Amino acid sequence: MSGWMENASGEPPADMRADPGIPSVARMYDYFLGGKDNFASDRKAAGEVTRALPGVADVARANRLFLRRAVRHVAGRGVGQFLDLGAGLPTQGNVHEIARSVNPDARVVYVDNDPVVAAHGRALLGRDEGTAVVAADLRDPESVLGAPEVAELIDFDRPVCVLFVAVLHFLADEEDPAGLLARYRDAVPPGSHVIVSHAAIEERRNAGVSDAYRSASAPFSARTREQVTAFLDGLTIVEPGVVRLHEWRPEGGEYVTDAGWTAVARK
Repeated sequence: MSGWMENASGEPPADMRADPGIPSVARMYDYFLGGKDNFASDRKAAGEVTRALPGVADVARANRLFLRRAVRHVAGRGVGQFLDLGAGLPTQGNVHEIARSVNPDARVVYVDNDPVVAAHGRALLGRDEGTAVVAADLRDPESVLGAPEVAELIDFDRPVCVLFVAVLHFLADEEDPAGLLARYRDAVPPGSHVIVSHAAIEERRNAGVSDAYRSASAPFSARTREQVTAFLDGLTIVEPGVVRLHEWRPEGGEYVTDAGWTAVARK
């Protein structure tokens, strides 16, 4: 199943073709996780982030462990459809693998605006009939929700889990992340869930992190717990609420960090 929204030539849209000279937040995240799918520009920018936030690799790992716990929780509540926005590069323990450990019939659509993500996603997923990769921008909900791959795999008459994991902090306030989340919330039926993780404000280091991301494919905007909670208006936040990465239903072995907020909410 094709993961691209291709043009007539079979190529991705021009505004979604990779420029190896521009650091990609998805490829930088891959680098933090120890991956190899990144360019020199990504590694340079990632090094600047590491100097501002020396524990950033542990933050990325903590975020990955939260993702696993949250997806298992939602799948255990009978949700079998997942829309992963800003999915990033494939790595071990992808959403479809986690969800299928609970529900073998789970279906997942991965969405990212980085063409390298789409290319690797297609290669990874191969002929998996229950997954797809869409090259689209979450800031355009109509194009995401109207993508043929989404229509094929996601039944919006049944509960859906929409994931915003480590992505909303790459939206500036003027891009209205709360409003964007609300548009996806309104598109899914009762019983659906939203999973969020978001960088936490830490004044002593966020300036340096923001500077490091300034030349990358997206800006960086850490936010307060109150701001992240406000993103979930209209939803019921499940216990334990909006908490640090390692505090959301820990299972042992978490990376302790105060650099991020997490939440799972139900419609």
